[in-house]
Amino acid sequence: MAESIKAPRGVRDILPDESWKWAYVLEMARKVAEDFGYEEVHLPIFEHTELFCRGIGDTTDVVEKEMYTFTDRGKRSLTLRPEATASMMRAYLESGMNKDARQPAKLWCAGPMFRYERPQKGRYRQFWQLDFEAIGVQDPLVDVEIIHLSLELYRRLGMTNLEVVINSVGCPACRPKYREALREFLKPLLPDLCDTCQSRYDRNPLRILDCKRPECKEKTEEAPSIFESLCQECREHFDTVRQGLEAVGASWVLDKRLVRGLDYYTKTAYEVLSGDLGAQNAVCGGGRYDNLSEAIGGPSVPGVGFAAGLERIVLTMEQQGCSLGERPRIDVAVISPEPSLRVEAMRLLGTLRMAGIAASMDYTGKTMKSQLKAAAQEGVAGACILGGEEVARGVAGVKDFRTGEQKNVPLEEVASCLAKMLMH
Repeated sequence: MAESIKAPRGVRDILPDESWKWAYVLEMARKVAEDFGYEEVHLPIFEHTELFCRGIGDTTDVVEKEMYTFTDRGKRSLTLRPEATASMMRAYLESGMNKDARQPAKLWCAGPMFRYERPQKGRYRQFWQLDFEAIGVQDPLVDVEIIHLSLELYRRLGMTNLEVVINSVGCPACRPKYREALREFLKPLLPDLCDTCQSRYDRNPLRILDCKRPECKEKTEEAPSIFESLCQECREHFDTVRQGLEAVGASWVLDKRLVRGLDYYTKTAYEVLSGDLGAQNAVCGGGRYDNLSEAIGGPSVPGVGFAAGLERIVLTMEQQGCSLGERPRIDVAVISPEPSLRVEAMRLLGTLRMAGIAASMDYTGKTMKSQLKAAAQEGVAGACILGGEEVARGVAGVKDFRTGEQKNVPLEEVASCLAKMLMH
């Protein structure tokens, strides 16, 4: 006998015991998006590999180590999307949204992303993200809106013990100066840093500040701050962001070590951290990316946004005891103990469902007693009993499990009777 096939390492099934929790978070995200004026888009799961190489950057871990890339039958190199921002910008440009007088374009999406990395708590090789982007304007108050939106989502989900950390990563005008100052500081320390940090020294030294190894963090504790190198425009932008956050009542902490592994980020960078997730504690991250459009061959188009992992959100909510809504359930069981009446039971079942009543029936041949017992265990509110006598009289026995009351109701009135019963 052949060995059974299992899911690949790093992916998992979201089964009914959990999928309803995801649906709750997605529905809340949709409502917050509507309240902030963001419209939903659906992006392709794979793109031309060049989009991510040029948009995310060749020197990032995502492009170098984590992308799922393949060649299709047309000999084209395609990649399963590792993140949504580059795809969102591509869609914005390709559809001509940049020519629309209404700017910024406020967009959001949700769906699976793919990265080959070591699976760990709350992190998988296929993972779901919420992604919100505001594309088309440079106003720092749009940065504030994006941060506020993420916080409002978490507030409505009931999440607590969260901290907003922000920083500026400069822009193409001032970041080179900081990069050189950082290299000068790091050069004598290189022999004592990990292999990953050493490999980043020439290509992307800012990423060294993002190293999670305690020994590397300790060695680089006195690294120069980017604020010593910021140009006037970046300084003013960051000041306005801080003032805006205070205006909407969002508390924040400055983290001078907060950088971005993706090359397209400029100016504002931020994360929302949870105190309940341990070392991998970010529940969302984002910032401004004013040079992404040009990196993928488009005109100069500013943008700002954030991404949040759905697995991380649900995990945090569970640990904090937040409400995740209620698991969907059947309200009414149609019970027919006689095999000859199963088609009539299906007819009644269809009538109830078309009336908007969640209903089901037994398909395994249980006795009436077993069907009633199973319905009670499943927590249904009521049952419709359809036996030969009932069919002959044109009625169904309607039982209210909550009160124990049972009465015969004409078949044409069963749906309305149940609807009233369920309202109480």
